[in-house]
Amino acid sequence: MTNTSTTTNISVHILDKEYQIACPEGEEQSLLESARLLNSKMIEIRQSGKIIGIERIAVMTALNLSNELISANKDLKKSTEQTKKRLRILTEKVEQALTL
Repeated sequence: MTNTSTTTNISVHILDKEYQIACPEGEEQSLLESARLLNSKMIEIRQSGKIIGIERIAVMTALNLSNELISANKDLKKSTEQTKKRLRILTEKVEQALTL
């Protein structure tokens, strides 16, 4: 199977360095947003002064973003479960009302 999708190179700046990233067409804005978020978080950590070295800053940023993602996924799962429970209750009420 051949890959028919095309890519384009996008230039992003992270901690004062420029990186060329291959990006599938149509995903450019998402990549740029991701790079801006990453850059912002890394600057935040660098400015705290507690962590020195780009590699350590990158690792700490990755850990923080991973933690945020896990937390958001847990919140979403909880919300989804609550919604399903409410829908079950409403469905039961509708079914009871229809049988009267």
